[in-house]
Amino acid sequence: MTAALDRARAIADAVLYEGYLLYPYRAAAAKNQVRWQWGVLMPPGYAAGGTGEHSWCGSELLVEPGEHASLHVRLRFLQVQARTVEIPDGTGYRPVPSITADGVEHTSWEEAVEREVDAVLRFADLLGADRRVPFHVDGGEDVEPIPGPRRARLVRRRNPLSGELSLRAEPLPGPFGGLKLRLRVTNTSTWHLPQTTRAAALHHGLIATHVLLSVSAGSFLSLLDPPEWASVAAAECVNDRIWPVLVGDPDRRDTVLCSPIILYDHPVIAAESPGDLFDGTEIDEILTLRTMTLTDAEKHAARATDDRAAELIDRVDNLPAELLERLHGSVRYLRSITAPTPEEPADLAARPELPWWDPGADASVSPQTDTVRVSGVEVGRGARVRLQPHGRADAHDMFLAGRTALVHAVLLDVDGERYLAVTVEDDPGAELFAAHGRYRYFRPDEVEPL
Repeated sequence: MTAALDRARAIADAVLYEGYLLYPYRAAAAKNQVRWQWGVLMPPGYAAGGTGEHSWCGSELLVEPGEHASLHVRLRFLQVQARTVEIPDGTGYRPVPSITADGVEHTSWEEAVEREVDAVLRFADLLGADRRVPFHVDGGEDVEPIPGPRRARLVRRRNPLSGELSLRAEPLPGPFGGLKLRLRVTNTSTWHLPQTTRAAALHHGLIATHVLLSVSAGSFLSLLDPPEWASVAAAECVNDRIWPVLVGDPDRRDTVLCSPIILYDHPVIAAESPGDLFDGTEIDEILTLRTMTLTDAEKHAARATDDRAAELIDRVDNLPAELLERLHGSVRYLRSITAPTPEEPADLAARPELPWWDPGADASVSPQTDTVRVSGVEVGRGARVRLQPHGRADAHDMFLAGRTALVHAVLLDVDGERYLAVTVEDDPGAELFAAHGRYRYFRPDEVEPL
């Protein structure tokens, strides 16, 4: 089970450090003054004060454990660590934003320390009973002298944290077997300070909280694409601030990541990515090129901010041309294309055109004239539909639920799945988007013909 969790570490690390440090990677940058947005579990005393923050997260997922199977649970989060530059003031030390000593800049900053909590539990012990796993992380203070005549120092301070993992399993109704597994992570730190700021409370919070689960024998069921017999149970699962997705080898279903960031099953880090940019949902090429445009002074400030920032800047500065070229894009898969037979229409130019479509690219596909059957109705270009996103739809699509839309094309992706390219009818920019070939895309089972 440990090996399965280790195989999932790359994607889990991307979640752990999502938003840790944002371009342009300087401590003084405005966006780096508002960090720690994902998977934040605040101490209960702060969360209960109407702040909009929470002290817990929870997930429900489906699993088919084998006989005598056990569950390996690995909770991962960041502990905020204040790094403060201090200089002597006659009676002691006082903090300063930064100093330069022997040509090296030192900056006060909030770092993070990785934390992991592991537990192995038997499924037999989880049935019908809550199993609680308390944990504690020590605080501490580390002092590092800064070389130079000013006798300055770097002080790193951490506050103690405490929390609890709670797990419970219940048999699924019906003849097919399987269990519903309930997981809850709670920050139980007793710290409380009335009228405090969020920045202060974060030093007592669990940051980028996520959980890896691995079963010794058996498999998890996808909540995004469950088997038919488990579809009702999957729809009834409640997930608060984390969401379970299958991770690891696509041929295996023994490991799940409960993530605070929206992911699909079996997410992977792009093979072309040369290193962490701390924004896994961004495009490496864009961030790399933008980082290259930083001035020497800006790069100097970024290197002084954080060791991880310094490594990032150095990597981009020394990125070989062939690696940069790889970031421009890759084709993962190409389906075969059959040449048109003599019986097929030769006058492709007579078809109505979309601004981005080359009718000579594949005579077997015509987005303007192809149709797809939805609820017994052939839907194609010009049809009106009501949008009903569900299942794998992202949050942006869900905002369009119930709106009417006009179909502009029926598209076929490289995996053979069809999509409808639409514009929303009451969108003031619909005509402009259509003129530039910018559409919203929905699967046929996400629309209702009108």
